Amino acid sequence: MTIILTDGPYISEYAEIACKLAEAALEKYQVNIFLYLDAVHIPKQGQNPSFFTNSGEIFTRLAEKGAVIRACARCAAARGYIAEEETASETNCRDYFPGINISSLYELSEMLSKSDRVISLSR
Repeated sequence: MTIILTDGPYISEYAEIACKLAEAALEKYQVNIFLYLDAVHIPKQGQNPSFFTNSGEIFTRLAEKGAVIRACARCAAARGYIAEEETASETNCRDYFPGINISSLYELSEMLSKSDRVISLSR
Protein backbone atom coordinates (compact mmCIF):
# COMPACT_ATOMS: atom_id res chain seq x y z
CA MET A 1 0.00 0.00 0.00
CA THR A 2 1.21 3.51 -0.78
CA ILE A 3 -0.07 6.65 0.93
CA ILE A 4 0.58 10.03 -0.70
CA LEU A 5 0.33 13.16 1.44
CA THR A 6 0.38 16.76 0.21
CA ASP A 7 -0.63 18.87 3.24
CA GLY A 8 1.73 20.22 5.84
CA PRO A 9 1.69 18.63 9.28
CA TYR A 10 -0.70 20.95 11.14
CA ILE A 11 -2.94 22.29 8.39
CA SER A 12 -5.22 19.24 8.39
CA GLU A 13 -5.55 15.87 10.10
CA TYR A 14 -4.25 14.01 7.04
CA ALA A 15 -0.89 13.23 8.63
CA GLU A 16 -2.55 11.62 11.63
CA ILE A 17 -5.04 9.76 9.43
CA ALA A 18 -2.18 8.45 7.29
CA CYS A 19 -0.35 7.27 10.42
CA LYS A 20 -3.39 5.38 11.71
CA LEU A 21 -3.95 3.73 8.33
CA ALA A 22 -0.27 2.84 7.98
CA GLU A 23 0.00 1.45 11.48
CA ALA A 24 -2.96 -0.87 10.94
CA ALA A 25 -1.74 -1.93 7.50
CA LEU A 26 1.80 -2.66 8.73
CA GLU A 27 0.47 -5.63 10.65
CA LYS A 28 0.02 -7.50 7.33
CA TYR A 29 1.38 -5.39 4.47
CA GLN A 30 4.32 -3.35 3.23
CA VAL A 31 3.50 0.35 3.59
CA ASN A 32 5.04 3.22 1.65
CA ILE A 33 4.39 6.88 2.44
CA PHE A 34 5.36 9.59 -0.01
CA LEU A 35 5.46 13.21 1.16
CA TYR A 36 4.75 15.70 -1.61
CA LEU A 37 4.33 19.50 -1.72
CA ASP A 38 3.99 20.92 1.83
CA ALA A 39 3.91 17.44 3.37
CA VAL A 40 7.73 17.54 3.21
CA HIS A 41 7.51 19.63 6.41
CA ILE A 42 6.05 16.68 8.38
CA PRO A 43 9.35 15.01 9.37
CA LYS A 44 11.15 18.22 10.35
CA GLN A 45 12.81 17.92 13.74
CA GLY A 46 12.41 20.67 16.31
CA GLN A 47 8.71 21.36 15.74
CA ASN A 48 6.88 21.89 19.00
CA PRO A 49 3.14 21.95 18.32
CA SER A 50 1.26 23.02 21.43
CA PHE A 51 -2.09 21.33 20.87
CA PHE A 52 -1.23 18.74 18.24
CA THR A 53 0.62 15.45 18.10
CA ASN A 54 4.15 15.89 16.76
CA SER A 55 3.74 14.34 13.30
CA GLY A 56 7.46 13.86 12.74
CA GLU A 57 7.77 11.70 15.84
CA ILE A 58 4.84 9.53 14.73
CA PHE A 59 6.31 9.10 11.26
CA THR A 60 9.71 8.08 12.58
CA ARG A 61 8.00 5.42 14.72
CA LEU A 62 6.28 4.13 11.57
CA ALA A 63 9.68 3.94 9.85
CA GLU A 64 11.01 1.94 12.81
CA LYS A 65 8.13 -0.51 12.29
CA GLY A 66 9.06 -0.97 8.63
CA ALA A 67 7.20 1.72 6.69
CA VAL A 68 9.19 3.24 3.83
CA ILE A 69 8.82 7.02 4.08
CA ARG A 70 10.16 9.32 1.39
CA ALA A 71 9.90 13.05 0.69
CA CYS A 72 9.93 14.51 -2.81
CA ALA A 73 13.37 15.93 -3.59
CA ARG A 74 12.13 18.90 -5.62
CA CYS A 75 9.47 19.80 -3.07
CA ALA A 76 11.95 19.46 -0.21
CA ALA A 77 14.62 21.56 -1.93
CA ALA A 78 12.09 24.29 -2.71
CA ARG A 79 11.31 24.46 1.02
CA GLY A 80 14.93 24.46 2.21
CA TYR A 81 15.52 20.76 2.97
CA ILE A 82 18.67 19.42 1.37
CA ALA A 83 19.40 15.78 0.61
CA GLU A 84 22.90 14.77 1.67
CA GLU A 85 24.71 11.49 2.16
CA GLU A 86 22.85 9.21 4.56
CA THR A 87 24.02 9.90 8.10
CA ALA A 88 24.31 7.67 11.14
CA SER A 89 20.73 8.64 12.05
CA GLU A 90 19.42 6.78 8.97
CA THR A 91 18.29 9.86 7.09
CA ASN A 92 19.78 11.86 4.27
CA CYS A 93 18.50 15.20 5.58
CA ARG A 94 19.89 16.68 8.78
CA ASP A 95 16.57 18.46 9.43
CA TYR A 96 14.52 15.24 9.32
CA PHE A 97 13.75 12.62 11.93
CA PRO A 98 15.54 9.27 11.49
CA GLY A 99 14.17 6.78 8.97
CA ILE A 100 12.75 9.38 6.60
CA ASN A 101 14.66 10.21 3.42
CA ILE A 102 14.43 12.65 0.58
CA SER A 103 13.97 10.84 -2.72
CA SER A 104 12.82 11.39 -6.27
CA LEU A 105 9.52 11.01 -8.04
CA TYR A 106 11.08 7.95 -9.67
CA GLU A 107 10.90 6.20 -6.32
CA LEU A 108 7.23 7.21 -6.08
CA SER A 109 6.58 5.58 -9.43
CA GLU A 110 8.26 2.38 -8.16
CA MET A 111 6.14 2.49 -5.02
CA LEU A 112 2.98 2.88 -7.09
CA SER A 113 3.85 0.08 -9.49
CA LYS A 114 4.41 -2.35 -6.60
CA SER A 115 1.33 -1.34 -4.59
CA ASP A 116 -2.03 -3.06 -4.62
CA ARG A 117 -3.68 0.02 -3.14
CA VAL A 118 -2.94 3.75 -3.25
CA ILE A 119 -4.42 6.32 -0.91
CA SER A 120 -3.98 10.01 -1.64
CA LEU A 121 -4.75 12.41 1.19
CA SER A 122 -4.82 15.88 -0.30
CA ARG A 123 -7.05 18.84 -0.93
